[in-house]
Amino acid sequence: MKRKVTKAVFPVAGLGTRFLPATKSIPKEIMTLVDRPLIQYAIDEARAAGIKEFIFVTSRGKGALEDYFDHAPELESSLRKKGKKELLSTLKSTNMDSGAIAYIRQHKALGLGHAVWCARRLIGNEPFAVILPDDVIAAEKPCLQQMVEAYSETGGCMVAAMEVPQEKASSYGVLDVKEDMGSMVSVQGMVEKPAIDEAPSNLAVIGRYILTPKVLNNLNKLKQGAGGEIQLTDAIAKEIEEDRDVYGYRFRGQRFDCGSKAGYLQATVAFGLARAELHDELSAYLDDLSATRNAAQ
Repeated sequence: MKRKVTKAVFPVAGLGTRFLPATKSIPKEIMTLVDRPLIQYAIDEARAAGIKEFIFVTSRGKGALEDYFDHAPELESSLRKKGKKELLSTLKSTNMDSGAIAYIRQHKALGLGHAVWCARRLIGNEPFAVILPDDVIAAEKPCLQQMVEAYSETGGCMVAAMEVPQEKASSYGVLDVKEDMGSMVSVQGMVEKPAIDEAPSNLAVIGRYILTPKVLNNLNKLKQGAGGEIQLTDAIAKEIEEDRDVYGYRFRGQRFDCGSKAGYLQATVAFGLARAELHDELSAYLDDLSATRNAAQ
């Protein structure tokens, strides 16, 4: 019997140096995409997938991230008195129940694999999800929900996968495909940031994972890998070596890399256009901008 996935790990210990000076005083994860912090998109996706326990792997300077999920009695009272029911409802959706959220410190930046390993005692002996908030995925059915539904049929380990241009494969963990079954592929190997001419495919791992607790044992034994970090992909690849099932899941949706400035700006435009109250004004601005550029050429 396959166990339900009810725990998720959110590795949020990074310094966000690509967004300095903004991240000098605020965690990157609470920078806003339209009017919601990046972390809220990740939390909402996890909730839709049935996640009940949220484990944050943090570092120094992330106090604002912890405060974001706390209750704000004075603000709630003010909104209630002013009859602003819609804003009050929006605010309450950001609150987390006592005990639902836990924070673990990663004292040294030793990579994604190490961040997940830091949460091992809270994960215990259960399958768990990992969500990287930098990867924001716009989808009709949230990406992790798609994966949880597929996982209920397969078990094993599962990673979200997306085809990327061959020349960009060296920026990702890349899958070596054993069998392509359409939305799902079985995996016979994984390579972290391969040289362009050595990438086994152009199917890249994106920041959503469903993993077995055995991966934590693998992380326990790992030495530093690519970039001098403990790589999560290496621990998942160990599962393949030991003849356990690993799958790549081609999710339906559009992924934005909000860890880069260009990706963050693209996501801002896309999510802004998707909002009914912003679409017309933003669309008109973009049309004018395009017309002005074309006229200048």
